[in-house]
Amino acid sequence: MKTAVLNIGEEQTLNPYTELTALKAHNDIVRFLVQVDDNRFASACDDGTIIVWDVQTGEVVFELQGHTQKITAILVFPSNETHSERADLILTASSDRTVIAWDCESGQEVHKASDFLSTVKNLTVLQGLDVWLSGGGELRVWSRHFKVLGETGCFSDGGIAALVELPKNCVAAAVGKDLRIFKLGADAAGSDRWDISEVKCLSAHQDIIRTLANVNELTFVSGSHAGELIVWDALDWSVQAFETNLSRATSPQDVPPENKLIPLQEEISIQCIASDGECVFVAVCRSIYVYNLQTKRVIAYQKNAHDSDIQHMATLPNRQLVSCSEDGSVRIWELRSKPQFQAESVPAGFFSMWGFGKSGKQSNHAVKRAVDTGIVASLELIGDLIGHSSSVQMFLYFQDHGLVTCSADQLIILWKEGKRESRLRSLMLFQKLEQNLQAKFSLQ
Repeated sequence: MKTAVLNIGEEQTLNPYTELTALKAHNDIVRFLVQVDDNRFASACDDGTIIVWDVQTGEVVFELQGHTQKITAILVFPSNETHSERADLILTASSDRTVIAWDCESGQEVHKASDFLSTVKNLTVLQGLDVWLSGGGELRVWSRHFKVLGETGCFSDGGIAALVELPKNCVAAAVGKDLRIFKLGADAAGSDRWDISEVKCLSAHQDIIRTLANVNELTFVSGSHAGELIVWDALDWSVQAFETNLSRATSPQDVPPENKLIPLQEEISIQCIASDGECVFVAVCRSIYVYNLQTKRVIAYQKNAHDSDIQHMATLPNRQLVSCSEDGSVRIWELRSKPQFQAESVPAGFFSMWGFGKSGKQSNHAVKRAVDTGIVASLELIGDLIGHSSSVQMFLYFQDHGLVTCSADQLIILWKEGKRESRLRSLMLFQKLEQNLQAKFSLQ
């Protein structure tokens, strides 16, 4: 039985994004977006093309053509402070087993690497070392000029699924069920080769790791296909918290005994993770859970945040969160504290902390458990952006220009703050009238 998705209705008084502009230049699924600078972003498509846009005007700045198959990763490699001239690059990886560097200012192809054993699925920049990493069937370290500085052997289990930077020149790579920690460093004085040493293999997950995310300099998190959420210490790689999704999103008392079946993995799989440094926002299929790192508990949740699986999430200022889904929706949420007397008990089976919520607990402990694991906040829907007709792949947030979304419908949509845009138009009109008056008086 399908559960109704939360509906905000037509009145969205707290949603600032009331103006939209649809951009059409791609001819296939637009899968990735990346911010180039304060005024530009790049979109990457399954037809292998990359387009750089002006976020304010919606105009095409460059169209980058060099790949023959779909784009699998994209990021910006900023210039290092030690460089005498700015030379920001856009790095793109493709299913054609190439990685290309594009000049951000001219749009020209600068470098190209094509000797990969398999598709590169991850790109990561280590800004402090002025190098970038490619992750796929193997892990490689590259200089800005596309010279291979070091590499590992080949991985099994589908290669590297996710990659994050850690302190002390380390990176964590998700390979199958394992997290592998690598340390980077120069081989010897005068050598241009780097050593990539695997210093630790973390095997805490019981299923394939789908996503990794940095929380802060001391913490990172991982999520698996089986719904496991693990909080890690970024310095010594120890487990700080382990949460397991053991059942469906309804409490056992609400489900008839004959329907208490083991949930399918696709119903508990962690899709993506976002963090504001204090909380971890976890997308489990179409639901969102807010996990507080200090209390190590779920403090808020929305079981029916979307009608289909969530594709991407990111936090905004003022305790807000944006999520987008396969159902074509983009939703804005606000995390609000609840009065203490309104605290609710967590649905049994959701992110139970090791021993919490076990069936062997006595009934006289029910009140204590409700206090210990109470929901102390709510995730309120404050905006529903309807414009795409197919799965929304991801989005970007610009502080001065609003949101940008991309979709399988081949469209990119710019979502603008209506009040701000109205003020800008009024200002431009007054400026134009003032210029006309000055020109008129100068002729007299």
